[in-house]
Amino acid sequence: MVSVTTAVRPSSLRSRGTVPLPKRLSILGATGSIGRSCAQVIAAAPGRFSVVSLAGGRDGAALAKCAIELGAEFAAVADPAGYPDLKAGLAGHAVEIAAGPAAVEEAALREADLVVSAIVGAAGLRPTFAAIAAGRTVALANKETLVCAGEVVMERARREGSIVLPMDSEHNALFQAIGGRDPGAIEMMTITASGGPFREWSAERISAATREEALAHPNWVMGPKVTVDSAGLMNKGLELIEAHHLFGLPADRLDVVVHPQSIVHGLIAFADGSLIAGMASPDMRTPIAHCLAYPDRIASGVRPPDLAALGRLTFERADQRFPALGLAIDALRSGGGAATALNAANEIAVAAFLDQRIGFGDIARLVAKTLAAMTATGELSAPADIAEAMAIHHIATDRTASLLA
Repeated sequence: MVSVTTAVRPSSLRSRGTVPLPKRLSILGATGSIGRSCAQVIAAAPGRFSVVSLAGGRDGAALAKCAIELGAEFAAVADPAGYPDLKAGLAGHAVEIAAGPAAVEEAALREADLVVSAIVGAAGLRPTFAAIAAGRTVALANKETLVCAGEVVMERARREGSIVLPMDSEHNALFQAIGGRDPGAIEMMTITASGGPFREWSAERISAATREEALAHPNWVMGPKVTVDSAGLMNKGLELIEAHHLFGLPADRLDVVVHPQSIVHGLIAFADGSLIAGMASPDMRTPIAHCLAYPDRIASGVRPPDLAALGRLTFERADQRFPALGLAIDALRSGGGAATALNAANEIAVAAFLDQRIGFGDIARLVAKTLAAMTATGELSAPADIAEAMAIHHIATDRTASLLA
């Protein structure tokens, strides 16, 4: 765990004499929903930030547009097929460009004050780890980095003095709620779930949900993979695993409650009976602004919740209609490589659902079959390094694809 007390630095702005210099940013996952929200926060704070590098997945044209908008010095597209569009989009602009996974790692290693890790899925692990190994401060919106290799990543962060700032709304709320308090005094840490589009549905109806129904989230605008995870509460299971590594709490001191209004994002119960809640409107610009300016505060463009207008906030227990959450909790308790395999299997299963090859209820069933098969063959040992974590990921990916076929 990176202690919250050691994460505080005097100012997020460097200075030349009395004139503050912009904070230099690298944004990995610039074309996704987090990247686009980052751009909005940056635009609302002129002179506060400069963009060193950007990385995107396969949409070279979108990445070129982002690079021009943010004045980036370097842009890397992970899929070489996107390079021609990136090159065409940046013709006449003084922006360095490159393609391939190594180029994304180069983007992560450019000299920056803060690296935003917002690449979706296990693809974000290597560049995020590269930034941490280089001692960078990382704003983490890629939960899979810690799900796949949490112990390895956080140990390297401690060794290199790298600060990991949680950018997910739930973990950011928890980070702020802890403040300077002793994490050892925490009795229970709780993250909230909106319940997604299926909160009031029967188990049978959830199992038969269509792609369009799963993507119709009531509160948040996210990418398709994350939205499907949210509909089945798999994202809450992944977030519990992430919280375990970020804050150092065991599984029995981590909990999930369903909170349909998405105003309270995290709660911390302390040994003295105090309960501290982290609250904000359901808009990712709030945690993004917190991380980009940390330890300072800047305007995010989001107003705080009007509690009187809301009238009431409600909370419910998550239940067995969402088996994916239970699978993730079991993986956290099992330790070893279980969480790594869980994440890989889920990526394949969700992609198959989005392609309409399987039903919604099949996602959790397919993940469970993969974990059972790998447990039986002894393939879930704890990864000692990133290479071993990726090896487990690839084994789980292949096993899930075989079961799918």
